[in-house]
Amino acid sequence: MDLIVSRAEGLYCSAGNFYIDPWKPVDRAIISHGHSDHARTGHAHYLTHTDSAGILRTRLGNITLQTLPYGEAIEHNGVKISLHPAGHVLGSAQIRVEYQGEIWVASGDYKTQADGTCPAFETVPCHTFITESTFGLPVYRWPTQEALFKEINQWWRQNAEQGRASVLFCYAFGKAQRILHGIDHSIGSIVVHGAIEPLNAIYRAAGVTLPPTLRVSDSSFNAQTVKRSLVLAPPSAQGSAWMRRLGEYSDAFASGWMQLRGARRRRGVDRGFVMSDHADWSGLQKAIFETGAERIVVTHGQVPVLVRWLNEKGLQAQSFQTEYGHEENDEMADNPHVLE
Repeated sequence: MDLIVSRAEGLYCSAGNFYIDPWKPVDRAIISHGHSDHARTGHAHYLTHTDSAGILRTRLGNITLQTLPYGEAIEHNGVKISLHPAGHVLGSAQIRVEYQGEIWVASGDYKTQADGTCPAFETVPCHTFITESTFGLPVYRWPTQEALFKEINQWWRQNAEQGRASVLFCYAFGKAQRILHGIDHSIGSIVVHGAIEPLNAIYRAAGVTLPPTLRVSDSSFNAQTVKRSLVLAPPSAQGSAWMRRLGEYSDAFASGWMQLRGARRRRGVDRGFVMSDHADWSGLQKAIFETGAERIVVTHGQVPVLVRWLNEKGLQAQSFQTEYGHEENDEMADNPHVLE
């Protein structure tokens, strides 16, 4: 018997009678993290990591929510459940499910590169590993944290010296806080869009160190301040009336998609920074093989490519049809969600 199967509502554990990141309303849902393709409204009972509580309550309102710290196990209908760091965003968790000696791990979204805003990805040995594959092509290779932030800092510093703002479009939940945590905030002030600041507050409450930030509505915001500022905004702000308050600026986009030739041109920005909160090609390989799993299930992203590659490597690989994956794709769209 497969411990977890794909149903119309989502990934289902029949032995425990619960779902993992379901996309339709169910009685019991275990949520890997707070992005909208994994955490949806309508479930009767939610279980998630302690650090995801603020995100879920902000996004989903008054829900029945149970939380767990990493590594602490509970038992439901004879199934042992525990949550383990996924390294994706604040509170992101891999979900370990054990029943009658069989262990499955559902990764949710993850990255193997530590960034300081959430606990680093933890290898969880298992028999079957359910993995994402958002960037499951060999072309996707992320720069180191040091190289990435050196590039961003140099761009910001050069713009500041020329008296213009540096506008960096990025995903409001996860990527914006990672940028804030990693940049050299001595270069100038930092202005954030109204969609980003509520998420910053949640990160700060969880103990993540972020530099002071301004909003354009603050009394200390003025034409002189903004000239040396780094401005973080979601992609939906591009071309909006909000941008006119920034004066002269250079703009850039932070996304894993910037690895592709032409992505920056399609976004119509001056610069592109290769930055993703998902594992790159080598990160996916490393995560999968280190679990020791003989069976791999791929849920979203470059599914056929990764399934074929894993089978060629001697593993038993298959796929589940899911509704995950729009979170990173929204970075290349014109209508990203406000609080995700």
